[in-house]
Amino acid sequence: MRGSPGALAYYEAPRQRGTSHQAALRQLSNRLVGILRGCPNPETTYDDATSWVHLQPNT
Repeated sequence: MRGSPGALAYYEAPRQRGTSHQAALRQLSNRLVGILRGCPNPETTYDDATSWVHLQPNT
């Protein structure tokens, strides 16, 4: 989470709603697995901005 503002925001959202640390980490890890499974091919590199685009405000 230190290197990814999107991952930190995803973790902080349930924490602010009162979810425990362990449960918030599980939610984050499930999201990260989903991101990895969604990569179209093995050569695709991880892009933080693309992975967490749904957390960015609409402008």
